[in-house]
Amino acid sequence: MTAALTALVGREVDALTLAEAGERLGVPRTRVSQMIKQGQLLGVREGDKWIVPAAFLVESGVVKGLPGLITLLRDGGYTDAEILRWLFQEDPTLPGAPIEALRSDRGGEVKRRAQAMAF
Repeated sequence: MTAALTALVGREVDALTLAEAGERLGVPRTRVSQMIKQGQLLGVREGDKWIVPAAFLVESGVVKGLPGLITLLRDGGYTDAEILRWLFQEDPTLPGAPIEALRSDRGGEVKRRAQAMAF
């Protein structure tokens, strides 16, 4: 948990440094940084370090559908901060937050909602 991420999304969220995320993904920290730049992951600057929400990673890698969702919303004019906020915002109609739905294999519904927001 970090103050910058908590302030951005409005609730406490477990976070990882780039080194920790790289360790989980089995790649160097620099690759995680590159993934953020390429839109495969989102991160938040905390002082002089980047952090990523732990919820974005699963055992097999990045949560299925997350990179495509980030691209869809960016193309729709959303900033990374707005995308992060939306991913962690509780939605009783899902139920839960969009990131929780993605993690539990309900990505189709999350993508439909993102498409509606982006157009």
